[in-house]
Amino acid sequence: MLVLVAPGQGAQSPGFLTPWLELPGLADRLGAWSEVVGLDLIAYGTTGGADEIRDTAVAQPLLVAAALASAEALGVTPGLLAGHSVGEFAAAALAGVLTPEQALGLVRDRAGAMAKAAAVTATGMTAVLGGVEEEVLAALDKHGLTPANINGAGQIVAGGTLEQLAAFKEDPPARARLIALSVAGAFHTHHMAPAVDSLREAAWNVVPSDPAIPLLSNSDGQAVATGAEFLQRLVDQVSSPVRWGSCMETMAGLGVTEMIELLPGGTLTGLAKRALRGVRTVALKTPDDLDAARELIK
Repeated sequence: MLVLVAPGQGAQSPGFLTPWLELPGLADRLGAWSEVVGLDLIAYGTTGGADEIRDTAVAQPLLVAAALASAEALGVTPGLLAGHSVGEFAAAALAGVLTPEQALGLVRDRAGAMAKAAAVTATGMTAVLGGVEEEVLAALDKHGLTPANINGAGQIVAGGTLEQLAAFKEDPPARARLIALSVAGAFHTHHMAPAVDSLREAAWNVVPSDPAIPLLSNSDGQAVATGAEFLQRLVDQVSSPVRWGSCMETMAGLGVTEMIELLPGGTLTGLAKRALRGVRTVALKTPDDLDAARELIK
């Protein structure tokens, strides 16, 4: 079984869209989506600096548009779909729950609301690699931090105030390595609660369809049967932990044998190589990876 996965915030890098614009029709598609989100996605994805595309209001629409454009260029139908954090919106569109325009419109509103919530208090996120999970979670609790991403493969991402993260850095769990992430706030924590209400209001008039392809939820890693339930989970997930490790456990249980990570790929296939042994992976980073991805599923 093939699973297509869409990465979340932090996967972007300056200029990552540049080589993709050579593909026929892709620039036109991104131009139309730029109108939907009110941003020049092509400019941000080609000439935007690291700080510019780190901005939540830019990064989230850019990532979803990139994932959708690369999926269209790939042109395959998977047996399963999943996205990490904002990547769930791309997965929802590919499953038919939302149209690309609905997904991007909601992401535009989500990103704006999350950026506004992040501006209230100086917050951030730190990846914790290794250590004993129970000890890592206990250390997070000690410092008032939230396990915002439980990614599996020995990785948990902590979210909280910059002061809490600084104290955690001085008192890390045993045998764990800490990496500060280039994000603009403590996403998927209680700091994002104001954004939930804003996104719920934006989603009120969106009429979703039921998934045409099995679609996993970050809430618990399980497939969701109805579009209405998935849309509700997209709203609630803004302030709730991402359980990507649970998603990978479900992938293993369903018999996934191949994974293709949509643009800008690398993060989720890296986790899969450690947690889903034997699953063949391809990460879409440049158009040259499309042939490898198609070969993977022959």
